[in-house]
Amino acid sequence: MARQLRPVGIEFVETAPVRLVFAREISASPAAVFRALAEDVPGWADWFGAVTLARSVQEGARREVRLKGGTRFLETVLVAKEAEVYAYRVDETNAPGPRALVEEWRLTPAGTGTRVQWTFAADGPAVFRLALTFARSGLGRAFRDAVTSLDRRLAAR
Repeated sequence: MARQLRPVGIEFVETAPVRLVFAREISASPAAVFRALAEDVPGWADWFGAVTLARSVQEGARREVRLKGGTRFLETVLVAKEAEVYAYRVDETNAPGPRALVEEWRLTPAGTGTRVQWTFAADGPAVFRLALTFARSGLGRAFRDAVTSLDRRLAAR
């Protein structure tokens, strides 16, 4: 059963009760990483291990994402600034717990490559917030694996 989450803006990335921030440097350029994030939405299933389906809807203003295990998200793109930042808010999900959720991918030039920073900003009941703190290492591993896989994919092009 799908649940509606609270509609929050990009500022939630800074004010959320739970903020998990992960970063990694890769060899791909910020422009190439941005294109993979914002323009090749179906490609997420090829480099982000947990994603089984990702597609743009409403001419790229929204996204539908499905994860292994059956979790589904309907998201609204909040920011798509070429080679700098890509962020989206979850509007609807079948996952228990979250009341508000925003993910931000910030791209910064690093030598000839990119420093990719992913912020997972969330709110929910106390038990959900506590569970996220325990899930930090798993989310960090998923991020590192995904970004490494993305870098390999972009290098092969």
